[in-house]
Amino acid sequence: MLTHIKDLAAKLAPRLIEIRRHLHSHPELSGQEYQTAAFVAGVLSSNGLHVEEGVGKTGVIGELHGSGNDDRILAIRADMDALPIEERTGLDFTSKTKGIMHACGHDIHTTVGLGTAMILAELKDELPGKVRFLFQPAEEIAQGASWMVKDGAMSEVSAILGLHVFPSIAAGTVGLRYGALTAAADDLEIIIIGESGHGARPHEAIDAIWIASQVITTLQQAISRTQNPLRPVVLSIGQINGGRAPNIIADKVELRGTVRSLHPETRANLPQWIENIVSSVCDSYGAKYQVNYRQGVPSVQNDYTLTQLLQSSAEEAWGCDRVQVLPEPSLGAEDFSVYLDYAPGTMFRLGVGFKDKANNYPLHHPLFEVDESAICTGVITMAYTAHQFWLHK
Repeated sequence: MLTHIKDLAAKLAPRLIEIRRHLHSHPELSGQEYQTAAFVAGVLSSNGLHVEEGVGKTGVIGELHGSGNDDRILAIRADMDALPIEERTGLDFTSKTKGIMHACGHDIHTTVGLGTAMILAELKDELPGKVRFLFQPAEEIAQGASWMVKDGAMSEVSAILGLHVFPSIAAGTVGLRYGALTAAADDLEIIIIGESGHGARPHEAIDAIWIASQVITTLQQAISRTQNPLRPVVLSIGQINGGRAPNIIADKVELRGTVRSLHPETRANLPQWIENIVSSVCDSYGAKYQVNYRQGVPSVQNDYTLTQLLQSSAEEAWGCDRVQVLPEPSLGAEDFSVYLDYAPGTMFRLGVGFKDKANNYPLHHPLFEVDESAICTGVITMAYTAHQFWLHK
């Protein structure tokens, strides 16, 4: 079966390159993936899948029914959206839309999803159950997975597989990880309320800017002394707004940032931990405050059994030297985690780095490029793992 899958992938390779380059040239932002969705639906329909459009606003579901009587449903997810970045790669198939670029590899994800669907459609007589392909919008704003779930995308799903490109490992290589793969990402807003006054007489006012600086400093220092260093927390303030004029003490400052964590227990305690620190600093200097903490997507926690299945399938396909068990998780976020509340799953890293380059540009960079040979690596890995899934109860 593996040889057959590899042969099918080799025949499809030129078409998959065409698909990827088309998608790369026509990127669309989160929630606006209308043309991408129509293109995906057309490819799926032409390969005999049952297609449902408008799932999760601009998402697409393609279902492939096997010939057996196994009632399990395996989901395969690919995200489709691009980023508000001006591309500077100079590629022949560079983005045709000013200020928008596939700088996170979702064009590769979509292509791998379509390629996997094409191959499994050829093998449907040998599939005991059903495969449901989820082409998801709006991953970059961490909303699309929730939209898809709300529209029933995970109904009766038994397991789910996903992937994400990884430029720091070479094309032809697959990276996987047991347990935590990505971090939970939460939004933080802190409002410091003081009293304005003349800039020449700060002792007659309550300086919200100075107090805000103390809040930021204390939060950063407290992480290293009150949080378990083996359970990392990253708190970054990305926006500060406050003040009316250079010679007026500010009476209000708004801080906005992101909080990243890997462990559910740590995450659960963070809102109160942050509020305690803010309260302590503000009380010391007579200020009032508000803390608004909004939980975003949770951490991707890869299922052990499915990750084991992925590893054995990938090692059989490529050999142990081309399969890496990643030693560290990422503190980036991924809304693939939302699906894991409904079924076990695993996400792997697809190496897309150029072997002959000393430096491959990172994700979200205007010069980000991928080695397109990685597409077939991803398709074969995904298709063979899906095939092997039905052999395991």
